[in-house]
Amino acid sequence: MSKLKSMSDTKPKPKPQSTPAPTLAEGFFLPNFCGIRMVFAVVVVAELLAFILVLAAPWSHDGTGDKWSELGLVSLFVQWVALASAGVLCALRPWLARLSTVAATLVSYLSLLLVTLILSEIAFRMAGRLDLLQPQPDHAGFLLRNLAIGVLLSGMVLRYFYVRHQWAQQVTAEAQARVQALQARIRPHFLFNSLNTIAALTASNPALAEDVVQDLAELFRVTMRDMRERVTLEQELNFTRSYLRIEAQRLGDRLQVDWTLKNLPLQAPVPALILQPLVENAVYHGIEPRAGGGRVHILGTYNRGVLRLEVRNPLPDTANMNNGRAHPNGNRMALDNIRERLQLAYGPEARLEMDQREGLYRVRVLFPLPDTGEAT
Repeated sequence: MSKLKSMSDTKPKPKPQSTPAPTLAEGFFLPNFCGIRMVFAVVVVAELLAFILVLAAPWSHDGTGDKWSELGLVSLFVQWVALASAGVLCALRPWLARLSTVAATLVSYLSLLLVTLILSEIAFRMAGRLDLLQPQPDHAGFLLRNLAIGVLLSGMVLRYFYVRHQWAQQVTAEAQARVQALQARIRPHFLFNSLNTIAALTASNPALAEDVVQDLAELFRVTMRDMRERVTLEQELNFTRSYLRIEAQRLGDRLQVDWTLKNLPLQAPVPALILQPLVENAVYHGIEPRAGGGRVHILGTYNRGVLRLEVRNPLPDTANMNNGRAHPNGNRMALDNIRERLQLAYGPEARLEMDQREGLYRVRVLFPLPDTGEAT
């Protein structure tokens, strides 16, 4: 036991990429109105509202010219209220994020109504001095009309943001659950074969058996980590090497491995177990069924912010396909597993491709990755 402990202390252990601490307003149902995209959306929606208000009003008998003038005044007022409301929500967001959802909604709602009331009063006084409204509207009626519109629109907008936030949280939770479920799928045959290898080495080569135990423990430590955490690309490569060392003890000279790695950002964060399942797939479907074994070629390149990982393995012999030594079904399941995990992590920018050429089965994954400045 002491020997095992001393050996484990000498081997470097990868450090998990910790999840960044949540920001103050993370998980808040109101969007960030300080962003340029949200401000643009506010302007567009406000202008559409101005068109609706003008078109809903009765037409005068003086022609359409008055409608264009009215549209200009209504647009100016609506944009004024909309941008002021966005500015208030932008300024209050850090404070609102500390409140409960009910309290934040109530404060936001009252703030929007207060902005509408104040700006309506200012607009009425300015319009009276500049003689912009003919005939001059009733003061109380003007304020109550604008406040009623504000009550309805503010309630609808806040309700929309809340429902949208709840939906986004549900989608995120379901995605994380799916990733955790996908991550938990481990081929039982690999565990059984590894344990048999360790049992055989315990009597003949105890030191080597201890190394295999450490490699197996490291692999299972990765499978049980929180999927919200990332590992570095270097750690993912080391996990794959640990797996290959275990399989090399079982398959011996039947398993040959070539590595071709160029310009990889080793410290860039990636999802755990993206490469290792591809290599396991190649060994399980391409090497084991062949009587003479074969060679697995692992390639990794990085170009223009895109990481490309490719694994090549020989196709099973035709005789092995006929005698049942090949594993035709698990191949598709493993690839679908990895494809879904990549889609959940990177969206449409991630791809999984496969083809068969010159007696080789090739599978590659491509996904965006930030350059950390450290390369192989």
